[in-house]
Amino acid sequence: MEKEKRSKTIKRTITGIIALPILAVILIFSNTIMMDIFTAIIACISMYEYFHCFKSTDKANPTTYLGYILCILIVFTHFVSMHTLYFIISIVVPISLLILFAQLVISKGSKNLKDVAVTMLGICYIPLMIIYMSIIRNMDLGHNLDGRILIWFVLIASWGSDVFAYFIGRHFGKHKLTKISPNKTVEGAVAGVIGASLIGIIFAILCNTLFDAGINYIVIGVIIAILSIVGQIGDLAASSIKRYCEIKDFSELIPGHGGMLDRIDSIIFVLPFAFILFNLL
Repeated sequence: MEKEKRSKTIKRTITGIIALPILAVILIFSNTIMMDIFTAIIACISMYEYFHCFKSTDKANPTTYLGYILCILIVFTHFVSMHTLYFIISIVVPISLLILFAQLVISKGSKNLKDVAVTMLGICYIPLMIIYMSIIRNMDLGHNLDGRILIWFVLIASWGSDVFAYFIGRHFGKHKLTKISPNKTVEGAVAGVIGASLIGIIFAILCNTLFDAGINYIVIGVIIAILSIVGQIGDLAASSIKRYCEIKDFSELIPGHGGMLDRIDSIIFVLPFAFILFNLL
């Protein structure tokens, strides 16, 4: 068992070393359209993994086409005004519910209420949350503080928290956090919040020094701490889905990390809350 854990840690590290520079190039140098396409691709892969875990285990029969359509529509995020975009986001849920219940009525028993619920959860969980990646990436708060910097605070809050929680929890964790994910500990969770906040403040110092971004260290520290907690809840949310479907990972797409949804489960939850809190900077 220990050998298996060590092997997985090595795979995770190697994958991270390879993937991080690629991600950095995309986040820093991509234009609006490229960023929207990148976000839509991630959403489609995650949507597939989400639907597949229910279908492959016969836990539900979600309406997949509706989820994929909403993921693809992310590509067109910045072809409309922000006011129009917010209006579209606000009507997605009622329109989706209307379509799903209409399908339920005419399906002659091939669809049930659980299928509707699982589909709606997927729509709210993935495209409606992940769309904020493109929105944040294109934010401009002035003082040389724009989305190219802000998106890194999202990654720090989620992945930075994951790293600290994983290593501290593994070596020093003694108190179990929840039955949903037996390997997570209270010590790891606390370390994740503190570690992510410290990295966020260090990154803010660099941004202020290099770009005169005007970031308040106390405010950003509090924001990262809140987002870290949100991200950990997001991680547990994904774990609860996998536990219900009785699977270990959503897929084996990323060596050492599982599927795309395994890798971005905390980010998905962080994104919309980050958008709200970044407006306080």
